[in-house]
Amino acid sequence: MIHFDHVTVTYPDAVRAALTDVTFRVPEGELCLVIGPTGAGKSTLLKAACGLVPHFTGGLLEGRVVVEGRDTRDHPPRDLADVVGVVVQDPASGFVTDTVEEELAYAMEQLGIAPSVMRTRVEEVLDLLGLATLRGRPLADLSGGEQQRVAIGSVLTSQPRILVLDEPTSALDPAAAEDVLAALTRLVHDLGMTVLLAEHRLERVVQYADRVISIASDGTTVDGAPAAVLADSVVAPPIVELARLAAWHPVPLSVRDARRRAAPLRELLVGSKANRHPSAAGDQVARKSPVRAAAPPITVLAARGVHVRYGRTHAVRGIDLTLSSGQVVALMGRNGSGKSSLLWALQGSGPRAAGQVLIIGPPGAAAKADPASMRPRDARLRVALVPQNPQDLLYLDTVTAECAAADAQIGAEPGTTRALLDRLTTGVPDPAHPRDLSEGQRLALVLAIQLAARPRVLLLDEPTRGLDYAAKRHLAAALARHAAAGAAVLLSSHDVEFVAESAGRVLVIADGELVADGGVRDILAASPTFAPQVAKILHPVDLLTVDDVRRALAATR
Repeated sequence: MIHFDHVTVTYPDAVRAALTDVTFRVPEGELCLVIGPTGAGKSTLLKAACGLVPHFTGGLLEGRVVVEGRDTRDHPPRDLADVVGVVVQDPASGFVTDTVEEELAYAMEQLGIAPSVMRTRVEEVLDLLGLATLRGRPLADLSGGEQQRVAIGSVLTSQPRILVLDEPTSALDPAAAEDVLAALTRLVHDLGMTVLLAEHRLERVVQYADRVISIASDGTTVDGAPAAVLADSVVAPPIVELARLAAWHPVPLSVRDARRRAAPLRELLVGSKANRHPSAAGDQVARKSPVRAAAPPITVLAARGVHVRYGRTHAVRGIDLTLSSGQVVALMGRNGSGKSSLLWALQGSGPRAAGQVLIIGPPGAAAKADPASMRPRDARLRVALVPQNPQDLLYLDTVTAECAAADAQIGAEPGTTRALLDRLTTGVPDPAHPRDLSEGQRLALVLAIQLAARPRVLLLDEPTRGLDYAAKRHLAAALARHAAAGAAVLLSSHDVEFVAESAGRVLVIADGELVADGGVRDILAASPTFAPQVAKILHPVDLLTVDDVRRALAATR
């Protein structure tokens, strides 16, 4: 179905090729997973598979890409639309209608499908992806995860033979991600659909994959059976890292298979000093932070009775919240539960129907202030937000210009923002246009811009989209350093592995209400939805991450 024959892709003005001499075949009825570090070329490979490279992106494509017998050099994307469906990394950017139901029908209208068939397919996809309750909703009012499911559904209604997906679960809560992946697996197994899928959250996907294509940082690839490729891969999910630590061969890819291998490890870990349950208050300082807070925690944000409404939708319902210096706090909950609305209300520029938000200022500033009543520059020194789509904050033509503007806006020493960017990630060229960066590089740039102001409260909305595991570790370290300097960090995330690694406290929100607030172990380990892979594999041993296991094993020696 998909054949790459010695494919090399080089973009205009690029210092190296994005893909180098790539050759592989994906037969009909396989789910093929594309993995690799952030910026390695995964999106380029997917775009080449549907003709977007080079017809829309420009650049030079050497070799051949053949899709369902059609050479993409001679067949642009419009000639492949009847066989290839594409879901891009930012689904909202591809919407062309106003409501969910209209978007699901749009692709079929372009293909000239009969109205009676269109109605049947729309109903089937609504049920398949759990979208029935959203059918009449405006797309602009949906959460990021809801928009992602609609984008997938809008492609499935045209019933393509090949489906190309770029990070399809990145904005989905764990339960929704399982539903979407189960639906894709049914289409592969029952209808013979071919799926080419790139994903950073490998813990969600590897058990469903028939084949893995691993892209190295130099653009070369290796492909083969998932267990064989992942055994030596630089990018690997926690289950594989645990297998390496425990010397399991072959590498298990599902929690069920790993639990069958883990009995001796669980016995060894029972009673370990590192397995003793720390207090909720000390959990983060004891396990997570690579640096220690310089002073006792003080309250830096106090919110009381916060309500957010959008017309008839009551998104946030009377939430009370306090954040202290030195804390990294995770905000979790299903898609559409009100997490983003709460973050924007706390930041001050989002709507707030009722309630009060006070940020305690640094020494020498006013004792307390509501960011909604402050000038934007002054508010940014108190509370900063990295939104779900970081590019919304980027408006200049080069990375250099963005960094220089950020320094000037806060009166920082020139080079401050660029130095922060280099600590977060590598390989971001100064003359690059921000829109040409990878998703992870754009996030790092926006985070550096916000961190340069040293805000007392840092808010992040789904900050791990587009990040590989190494990049997430760099992000976690950066957040820990910022918290240890006397700030508080509140991040909204569906990435349970990142939350287990970076946060010390977890808040759970449902239907706009705060339903749980506790230590990361208390909340995650006890939850069948939010438990990370290690917790599921080693239950009832109370450990969350591979690093926890490594420390526990060291304590037994």
